[in-house]
Amino acid sequence: MRKSYMEKRVIDILYDKLESCTLCPRFCKVNRKKDEKGICRAGLKVRISSAHPHFGEEPPLVGRFGSGTIFFSFCNLRCLFCQNYTISHLEEGYDIDPTKLATLMLYLQNYYKVHNINLVTPTHYVPQIVQAIYIARNSGLNLPIVYNCGGYENPEIIELLNGIIDIYMPDIKFFDYEASLKYLKAKNYPDYVRESVKIMHKQVGDLVIKNGVAIKGLLIRHLVMPGFLEDSKKILDFIANELSINSYVNIMDQYYPCYLARSHPLLS
Repeated sequence: MRKSYMEKRVIDILYDKLESCTLCPRFCKVNRKKDEKGICRAGLKVRISSAHPHFGEEPPLVGRFGSGTIFFSFCNLRCLFCQNYTISHLEEGYDIDPTKLATLMLYLQNYYKVHNINLVTPTHYVPQIVQAIYIARNSGLNLPIVYNCGGYENPEIIELLNGIIDIYMPDIKFFDYEASLKYLKAKNYPDYVRESVKIMHKQVGDLVIKNGVAIKGLLIRHLVMPGFLEDSKKILDFIANELSINSYVNIMDQYYPCYLARSHPLLS
């Protein structure tokens, strides 16, 4: 873990970025300190949907007592097939400040005995989350922190998280530019997910599992999409050739037409 003064410096740098928001590759440059809102629709306050032990995650995260999952509202991607659209797109949830978020992390650790703190869709709240981690660490939090994201990350921000995040769990959705534009509303998604995942792997390496539970490393998810099997192959080639042949990859087969997918022939 970084020394306290280094962590405070990172928090300051991240909060400065809220004045002209560049936390993700959208580069909306709205002033979120004044509660202005860009594509993700998140303002200054952190909104969460729920926080609880989750037993539906990958086995190395779940262990015996579950993954301490905190679901953040809003998202920087506009996936037409989002299964959590009420949280990501319809703004479901309630607002909390970093101090209360830190208290929530400690409650998950001390009361539920979870194996990790799992931050789901954290990208647009990184400054507040890092502040909460800092507060919680100084109050006894000693669990691995999981950065559970959609893969649409600003590499500069990921660089700042070195030593703060223990386990990165990105989705790699598409390498196809047309599909990224049409279904994620982010044509440059493939470029940013490639670069960001490389940085993640450089920081934490392959997934390390001790006594059946992950303690550090990279865990990659890929949801197989209808009509994009060749794209899936390209993603797996990238992982094997540019990351590690020992990468932990969850190839997910649970796609179903949700949210706006039914209005698109290929996804319906």
